[in-house]
Amino acid sequence: MSTISIFGLGYVGAVCTACFASKGHTVIGVDVNADKVAQIGRGESPIVEAQLGERLAEGVAAGRVSATTDARAAVAASEVSFICVGTPSDEAGHLDTRYLKAVCEEIGHALRDKDDVHLLVIRSTVLPGLVRGELLPILELTSGKQAGVDFLLAVNPEFLRESTAINDFFSPPMTVIGGINDDAAEALAALYHGLDAPVVKLALEEAELVKYACNSWHATKVAFANEIGNIAKQAGVDGRRVMDVVCMDNKLNLSSYYMKPGFAYGGSCLPKDVRALNAWCHNAALPSPLLAALPRSNDNQVERAMALIRQSGMKKVGMLGLSFKPGTDDLRESPLVTLASRLLSDGFQLAIHDSNVAHASKHSAVAEQLWASYGPLLNCLQEDVNQVVASSEVIVVGHATAEFHAIADTVNSGRLLVDLCGYLPGVSSTDRQGICW
Repeated sequence: MSTISIFGLGYVGAVCTACFASKGHTVIGVDVNADKVAQIGRGESPIVEAQLGERLAEGVAAGRVSATTDARAAVAASEVSFICVGTPSDEAGHLDTRYLKAVCEEIGHALRDKDDVHLLVIRSTVLPGLVRGELLPILELTSGKQAGVDFLLAVNPEFLRESTAINDFFSPPMTVIGGINDDAAEALAALYHGLDAPVVKLALEEAELVKYACNSWHATKVAFANEIGNIAKQAGVDGRRVMDVVCMDNKLNLSSYYMKPGFAYGGSCLPKDVRALNAWCHNAALPSPLLAALPRSNDNQVERAMALIRQSGMKKVGMLGLSFKPGTDDLRESPLVTLASRLLSDGFQLAIHDSNVAHASKHSAVAEQLWASYGPLLNCLQEDVNQVVASSEVIVVGHATAEFHAIADTVNSGRLLVDLCGYLPGVSSTDRQGICW
C-alpha cells in the first residue's frame, strides 16, 4: 500500500481521499482552507455525498486519513500526489488554471528535498496540451528535476457523478491513464488494482481530451433529447415515449457505430431527414439550434478535406471511392460526390475509382439518370485503380476497404495521402494526412 497526498479537498479530492483510504492506502489531504482540513481530520464530509462521511470517519479511525495545510510536509511523507484542485471558467469562458499552477509550484519546491522518485497525478480537468506545455515546465523549474526520470507525471481524469461518486470510484466504466512514460502509467495503474474496470493507457494529451469528449457528448445528448421533446410537444405527442424507443436500439442509437471520427455523413436518409425536421421546426417557429447546426457541421468536414488538398499545392487528385459508403453504388448526397464536384469546379485534375459506381453507370436500370445527374464525375471514372494512383499527386482514400488500404500502403513519399475513413494507424504526418487524426 502507498501513502498518497491529495491536493484540493473539494468534491473530487474528498471523494478520492475516502476511497483510496478504503482500499487500504494512507491518505493525507491537503488544502489551503483550514476549516476544510479540520473537517476531514475529524472524519466529517465537507460536502453532501452519500457514504462519504462514513468512509472518511472509518479512515480517520483506522489512522489512514489525515489532513494538513502544509504542502511540503505532505509531499515529504507520501510517494504519490494527486492534484484535484478546481479549474473553473474565467469571465471569457477560458480555463482558469491559476490554482493548478500554484499547487504545482508548491509541489515542485517540495520535490527539491526528495531523493525518491515521486509520482504526480493530475486529476483536475485540463485541456489537451496543458500538462505537457505549462504544468510540466513549472514542476521541472521549481523542483530542479527532470520529469520521467527524477519524478513521474500522469493524467488521470475522473468520471465521478455527484450523489453516486463513491460507487463511481469503485465501479467506473474505465480507468483512463495518460503517463509521461510507461513507468508513470504502470505506477498509477497499480493504485487502481482490484477495480472491475478496464485500464486504458493513453498519451497525456489524449487522456486530457477524453474528459472533455465525454462531457461534451453528455451535454449533446441532453440538448438533443430536449429538442426532440420540444418537437414532440409541438406535435402533440409525448417526447419521453419517443426517446424511450430511440434508446431501445443498442445496435445503432446507443452503440459505437456512429461514434468514430471521420468524413461527413451522406446517403438517402440522414441528410434529407435532418433537413426535413429542421424545416418542420422552422415552420413551427420552434428553435432547435442543435439540429440546425448538424448540416453546417457536416459541410465543414468536406471543407476540411478541401483545405488539406489545397494546402498541398498539387493539382492531380485521385479518389478511391465515390458512393456514400463502401459496398453500394448509391451516389445520393454522397459527401465524396460533393468533394469531387468541388475539386472539379476548382480546376483540379480528377481521376476516380469506384467499381460499383462504374458498373452502375453502364448496367444499372437508372444508368441514364446517373449520367444526367453526375455526368462530369462519371467521366472521371477509371477501371484500373493502380493507374489512378500512379497518375495522381494526391490520393484520397474515401472508402474503408481492404483493397484501398493495400493500395494506399504503396503511396510513396513526395505525394499526399488523404485518409477520410480511418486507414492511418497513427496521427498525421507531412505526406499522410487524416481528416481527424
